Amino acid sequence: MTQTTDQPSPRAGAAVVPVLAFAGIVVAVMQTLLVPVIKDLPQLLDTAPSNATWVLTSTLLSGAVATPIMGRLGDLYGKRRMLVLSLAVMVAGALVSAVTSELLTMIVGRTLQGFAMGAIPLGIGLMRDMLPRERLGSAMALMSSSIGVGGGLALPAAALVAQHSDWHVLFYGAAGLGALAIALTCLVVPESPMRAKGSFDLLGALGLSTGLVLLLLPITKGSDWGWSSGTTLGLFGASAVVLVLWGLFELRVPAPLVDLRTTARREVLLTNLASIMVGVSFYVVSLVLPQLLQLPTATGYGLGRSMVVAGLCVAPLGLTMMFTAPVYARLSARYGPKVTLITGLLIIAVGYGGGLGLMDAAWQTVVTSVVLGAGIGLAYSSLPALIVGAVPASETGAANGLNTLMRSIGTSVSSAVIGMVLANTANDVGGVAVPTMHGFRVSFLIATAAVAVGLLLAAFLPKAPRPAEQHTRLRASSEEDANLQRAEQALRGFSGRVLDADGVPVARAKVTLIDRRGRQAGATVSAEDGTYALAVPAQGAYVVAAKASGHGPHASSATHSGDERSVDLDLSLPGAAVDA
Repeated sequence: MTQTTDQPSPRAGAAVVPVLAFAGIVVAVMQTLLVPVIKDLPQLLDTAPSNATWVLTSTLLSGAVATPIMGRLGDLYGKRRMLVLSLAVMVAGALVSAVTSELLTMIVGRTLQGFAMGAIPLGIGLMRDMLPRERLGSAMALMSSSIGVGGGLALPAAALVAQHSDWHVLFYGAAGLGALAIALTCLVVPESPMRAKGSFDLLGALGLSTGLVLLLLPITKGSDWGWSSGTTLGLFGASAVVLVLWGLFELRVPAPLVDLRTTARREVLLTNLASIMVGVSFYVVSLVLPQLLQLPTATGYGLGRSMVVAGLCVAPLGLTMMFTAPVYARLSARYGPKVTLITGLLIIAVGYGGGLGLMDAAWQTVVTSVVLGAGIGLAYSSLPALIVGAVPASETGAANGLNTLMRSIGTSVSSAVIGMVLANTANDVGGVAVPTMHGFRVSFLIATAAVAVGLLLAAFLPKAPRPAEQHTRLRASSEEDANLQRAEQALRGFSGRVLDADGVPVARAKVTLIDRRGRQAGATVSAEDGTYALAVPAQGAYVVAAKASGHGPHASSATHSGDERSVDLDLSLPGAAVDA
C-alpha cells in the first residue's frame, strides 16, 4: 500500500497544533462528563444500577469501534474531513442526551458521542502530514496527552456544574465545545493531501466491530453478570472466534482495514501491548482518588471532601500531562521514544508505590496526581512516536487508531477489574457498599503490576536507529558547488529539479528528505539550474519536501527500493508568494 499526493503539502500555521489538541481535550471532556454523577445515574434515569452502567459502556464500545475505522477512512478520504465528521457526530449525540432522561434515548446519545474517539488518531495523522520534524515530537505528545489533560480539567468543571445545576447542562456544554472545535478546525486546519491507495474494507470493519463488542461487553459487564457465568464466558469465546476469523480475512484482502503484517512487527505489537498497560495505570487513579476524597471522615480513612474539591485535587493529573509534552520532545530527541516510554513507566511505578503511603490527607492525593501525571504524560506521548516510526506513512491514521483502541481496552479492563476489587472488598453500611482502604491499596498494587508488565514489554522494543548523519553545514557561497558534488556521488537516492508553477527552475530552494519516522534524513539546496540530489540511508518510504522564498512549500511521497540508482523526482512549487 502506498501513499500519494497530487498537491502541495499544506503549510501548518502556528494555531494548528493548539486547535488539534483542543479537539482531543473536547473528546476527553465527553468521556469524563458523567464521572461526577455516576453514583446518581440510577435515580436520574429511573432505572436499576446494572442498566445505568450502559450509559458508560455504550460510549466505550462505540469509541473502540470508531477509532480504527475513522483512522482508516481518514487515510483514504482526508483526515480533516473525518475529524470534523467525528466531532459532528459527537455534537449530535450530546444534544440527544441533553433533552432526555429516558435510559434508551440516553444510551443512543452516548453511543453517538463515543465516535469522537476517532479524533485522536486523526489529529496525530494530520500533524505528521503537515509539521516539520522539529515540531512533530512535541505536537504528537500534546495530542496524545490531550485525553488525560481534558479528563483532568473536566472533572472539577463537571463536578461544579453537576453540584449547582441541572445535570443535562453537562451535555449542552459538551455540544458547545464540540461545535467550537469544529469551527476552529475548519478555519485553521488545512486538509492533508496525503492519501492511501485502496478502498475501504467494509467487511473488515464489520468483523472488527463485532469482535470488539463481543470482547468488551463481558469485560465491562462481567462483575454484574458474574465472571464465570455462561453469558460472560460465551461472549469471550464468541469474540475469540470472530477475531480469529477476522484476522484470517484481513490477511487475504488487498486493502485491509488493519494491515496485520505491519501490526505483527515487534515494535508495533509490543507498543500496542504496552499501551494496554498504560491505559490500565491511567484509569486506576481516576477511579480511586475521587472516591477516597469524597468518602466521609467517619469511615476513619475517607477525607470528607466535596465533589468539586475532589475534582480539583485530581486535576493536577491532567495539568502535569500537558506540561510534560515539551519535556518529552527534548528527551525523545536525545534518547528516543523507547527510553522516554521506559522513563514514564518508572515514574508511574514511583507514583503508585508512593501513593500507597500517601492517602491520609488531600494534599497527599495532589502529590500523587502530579507524579502520576508526569509519568503517564511521558508514556502516552511516546506511544504515537513509536507507532509512527514503525509503519508506512500511508497507514498512520489506521495504526494510531488501533493504538488508541489498545489504550481504550486498557481503561475498560481497568474499570472492570478495579470495580470488582472495590465491590468485593467493600463494607455494607446500612445497605450501601462503602469502599475500604484495603480495596484502594489493592487497586494501586494492581496498577503497579500493570506498569511492571509494561516495563517488561518496553524493554524488548527494538533500539531505535540513530538519526541519519547530518550533512555538514556549508557556507552559502559554497552550497551550490556542494550540491553538484553530491549529485555526482548520489548513486542511490532522489534527484531532479525544483521548478515553479510555470516550469522555470528555482535556485537555492531548500530540499529536505524525511524518513517514515518523521525525522530529517538529509537536506540540500538546489543549484542555479534547479537541480538537486539527496542520498537515502536505506530503502523505504520517504517524503521529499521543498520550499523557497516567494513560493509555497511542496512535499511529495516517494519510495526507494534501495538499489544503486537515483529515482527521478521533480518538485513543483506553487507560485503564491508566501514566506518560506
